[in-house]
Parts: sequence; structure tokens; C-alpha cells
Amino acid sequence: MTAHARNHSETYVNNTKPVDSSGPTVLTDEDKLGREARRVLRRLSETGAVLALAADMDKAVVLRTLNDGPPTRTAVVSRDVAQAFALKDWISCARTGRVSSYTITAAGRSALKQYLSQDLERKRSAKGSHDGRSPFVDADGGTAFARPMTSESPLAMLARRRDKEGRAFLAPELVQAGERFREDYELAQMGQGAAQHWDRFMASGDRNELIGDDSMSSGPRAARSRIVAALDDLGPGLSDIIMRCCCFLEGLETAEKRMGWSARSGKVVLRIALQRLHRHYVEENGHMNAMIG
Repeated sequence: MTAHARNHSETYVNNTKPVDSSGPTVLTDEDKLGREARRVLRRLSETGAVLALAADMDKAVVLRTLNDGPPTRTAVVSRDVAQAFALKDWISCARTGRVSSYTITAAGRSALKQYLSQDLERKRSAKGSHDGRSPFVDADGGTAFARPMTSESPLAMLARRRDKEGRAFLAPELVQAGERFREDYELAQMGQGAAQHWDRFMASGDRNELIGDDSMSSGPRAARSRIVAALDDLGPGLSDIIMRCCCFLEGLETAEKRMGWSARSGKVVLRIALQRLHRHYVEENGHMNAMIG
């Protein structure tokens, strides 16, 4: 870490509860550290993403800016997790002030790659090698493939598209709705398990496995409940495209083929789904950016 970033990290640590290496901190909780690294560093590795932290706030947020538009929140991070990332040199300070911003470092990208490689190795051990792609089994027993989790999401790529008049294909509030849903998905710790069984969920309408059992901690369980409420509001088809493109990171062409849709229809259906999802959040919360995490 540079001297500037290191000094700010020390100030940041001193302004909060000091790290006690002998206590139950994030640094000594390998499971939590790895889980948060997979979730947060992945979002920080996306183009235009920064972690913003205000001195008087208990939580930081990951913000992403596309096409000079307003920033979209893509993740909420507890202060102790952000502190642990800084101490491990996974993030470095890019700007100081009332709100300081951090970007992912080479060490952070390396750590993320290592964690995702571990996940891939576990999947390979269970299902066999699939050329570095994350497998899931469809309703017919065949194998489909999601995008590698380090790739840019289809939503982000679609958000950059503009029509002949230069207008964005997706309004900023629709991008926010999709990112809000993906944030819940990641907080819910659903992982690839949901992708593996998604077709069965859609065929049976049974959401019990999505919600989880009573042994699950309150945060992930609440996130899963919010996901189920949104899916129920969207209904078949719209919920499919939201899950596949925003959460499983399937490309639009792949999603179209899997659902038997005509070519180039996916982006139109996805926009309609995002409009409905945005309306759902507004009706549920009274506004779009209800704080979660």
C-alpha cells in the first residue's frame, strides 16, 4: 500500500474500534472474511466501482458510475469488513474527505481470484471440469453454464447501450432496481445453489428452499424473503429474466435460447421486468433506495 493509503488506513482504524487480533474480528473469522471478499471485491472489480465511507457512518457502500450517469449502489459493506479489507491491502484510498473513496488493489483482485478459484475447484470436484465456467443443471438434466462471476453483468453492458437519439436504453432507476435485486441475492448467500435448482423452482412454484430454514441467520433470511416477494410480484417470465441476467449473469442470448424466446427479444423483456421490479420496490418502501445489508 502507498504511504498515503497506509496513513489513511491507520487513521481509519483509529477512528473506529481498534482491531484486536486475539478477539473475534473479521480478520480472524476466515469464513466471514472469505464470504464478504467474494461478495464485495467482485463488485469493486467492476468498471467504475468505488467503496465510499463516511466518517460518521457504520456502513460503507459500493457505488458504480456508468456513462456519466448518477452512481448506483451495488453493495453495502459493514465498517469492520471495510476496515479488514484496508488492513489486508485489498483496497486503497483514492480520495480523502468527509466521504473517503477506496478502489480495489492488485492484491484485492488476486485475493478474489484465489477465492473464486477455490470455489471452482470445489465445483469441479463435485461435477467434473467445465472449462472454468460455473455449471448448473437444467430441468431436463442437461448442463448449462453461467458467466464467470468476475465478468461484467449483462445489466451493466445493456445500461451502456443508447438509441439513435443518444438516449440510454435503460433509465438509471431501472439499473438501480436490478442492482438492488442482485445485492439482495448476494446478501442472501444463495450462491450457485439457486441456479442449480432454478428450473425446478419455476416449474413447481415452491419457494421454500429459496427462503431457507430457521437455522439461517437473520440477514440472509431477510434478503431471501425480499427476493421471494419480488419474484412473486414479477411472476413467471419476468422473474426468469431478472434472475438469469441480474443474478446468474447469463447473457441475453443464452437466456433467450433457454426460455425459447425469439432473438433480440430478451432486452425488451428485461426492461419490462426492471420496470415492474422498480415499481415493486417503490410500492414496498415508498422509494427506491431502501437501505439494506
